[in-house]
Amino acid sequence: MSDSEYTPSPFEDYPGDAGAPESTGADTSGGSRMQPEGSGSWKALLVILLSVFAGLAGLAYYASHWKKEIVVREVVIEGARVIPRAELVSELNGFVGRNLQDIDVAELRERLLGIPYIRNVSVSRELNGIIRVRVAERVPIALTLFRGSRMVIDEEGLLLPETREVTAFFPGLIRIFGIARAFDYGRGVKKLTVSDSTQIRDLIGALRSSEYAGLLINEIHLVAGGMTYCRAKGSPTRFILGSEGNFKEKLKKFEIFWQKVVSKKGLDHFDAVDLRFRDRVFTRGYESPDIQQEVSL
Repeated sequence: MSDSEYTPSPFEDYPGDAGAPESTGADTSGGSRMQPEGSGSWKALLVILLSVFAGLAGLAYYASHWKKEIVVREVVIEGARVIPRAELVSELNGFVGRNLQDIDVAELRERLLGIPYIRNVSVSRELNGIIRVRVAERVPIALTLFRGSRMVIDEEGLLLPETREVTAFFPGLIRIFGIARAFDYGRGVKKLTVSDSTQIRDLIGALRSSEYAGLLINEIHLVAGGMTYCRAKGSPTRFILGSEGNFKEKLKKFEIFWQKVVSKKGLDHFDAVDLRFRDRVFTRGYESPDIQQEVSL
């Protein structure tokens, strides 16, 4: 046998098979497999969610039946100061004892808006059996006599009926004379013309911001032709303001004239005092009403 030939021994190990496990011949492909991680948690979460939804559905069903059994036990009114209590009660009478769910809050709100002094109102139903009515009232700024009826003028120029509640809550409202026209605003309420409403609002605003003219003047007379005038308490004198605006400056001249002249000559010395001109004041006395005199301030 040559040196290059080699016959392995049947008892000799092969290098590539050292330590290799013996095959059992069994097929392991069909054995048990491990579950994907987290597969159990989402199933538990699904069960919880379904339980919650079922609980909520049950509560909703119970609540709907429970609300149908609630009756109105009280009507609470907030924000009403000048509206006569009887007028509100007459609109809300009969709701106590009725089923809460049967109350149409939109229809009730429309009914309440028919009360002249209500500017806005909200109506809500509460599960404790209360109907809550929140009222925003119109704000009176003056009194007037319109076509023989005593009326109140509000901030928007609406004419409202004068009541004891208004005069008690807003004492000292200035009186306006000379209103001849108004148009229908709806819900049985009339509104002043834009020119009259603007002039009155501007005049009253100037009086409120004055030093003491607002304490003295208690009448405003609207006169065509730019001859609007006012009168002070206890004095027959016509203080002519005109209708062209700039009322703050004119009322300031009124205050100076009152302090320097009226306080010395008396409340009834002048028939008219014209305050319309920037740097001058003209007066007319009772003895010579046709003679106009200039007074230096």
